Amino acid sequence: MCDTCGCGEGVAGYRITKPSGIKNNHSGLVDQEHFHGDHHHHTHDHGHGSGHTHEHSHEHDHHHNTNDHDEEQARRIIVETDILQRNNLLAERNRGYFEARGIMALNLVSSPGSGKTTILEKTIKALSGYQIYVIEGDQQTTLDAEKIDATGTPVLQINTGSGCHLDAEMIHKAVRELDPQNKSLLFIENVGNLVCPALFDLGESARIVIISVTEGEDKPLKYPNMFQSSQICIINKTDLLPYVDFNLEQIKKYALKVNPDLSFIDLSARTGEGFGDWIQWIKEQIS
Repeated sequence: MCDTCGCGEGVAGYRITKPSGIKNNHSGLVDQEHFHGDHHHHTHDHGHGSGHTHEHSHEHDHHHNTNDHDEEQARRIIVETDILQRNNLLAERNRGYFEARGIMALNLVSSPGSGKTTILEKTIKALSGYQIYVIEGDQQTTLDAEKIDATGTPVLQINTGSGCHLDAEMIHKAVRELDPQNKSLLFIENVGNLVCPALFDLGESARIVIISVTEGEDKPLKYPNMFQSSQICIINKTDLLPYVDFNLEQIKKYALKVNPDLSFIDLSARTGEGFGDWIQWIKEQIS
């Protein structure tokens, strides 16, 4: 469960599908626990001297002292820690698999609307000589997977339902289905969210955070975990700079405050300006 937004609560499961909508063999329930509040509704049968029973609905408000609250918090922390530990163990297995087969796995993370899918489509076209595989993450629909499928690239869609991130188990199952070739590229387009995906290691070779010039310079300060855990920051939609109030140098200063090792690539997926720097970075990682 995510300790920030509680997205693990009530998550029924996730589904891995092909763009055609045909369900694959690998799908399952997310191994997460959820908590209920202390405001309960109970029904009880009460016997009466007249020989009949009534079913009554009662509300019980339970009041806990400070010690009870502290114990509840401690239990929650233990559960969350256990979930992350299990995720990290499987992420290491994923990482070992990728390294053994020479697969470079890139985890693309961003808030919704930053242009991840457009960047991915154009990246695939620019790397036409490479063997590429894609895992798409969204809460609902296979729309993005269908766009990638149109390029002829092997792709699977993971729909997380009410979940707001991909985790290592989902990637493990999707990779088994994709069965990528040795020395290939695997792009993982995570669910659009700058909070929870930062907590979940997928076993990726590198994490790429994508923001756009329409989002504001304070994103690194508001979502420091995502920028701390990323190696590259792509600043997209630079063609809009003349029309928006956005300072490229300021956002880089903010980002470097939380991650001094972060590298930046400024580009426009629409016009292609700066896109060569992104492609060159990928090729350098492969060689």
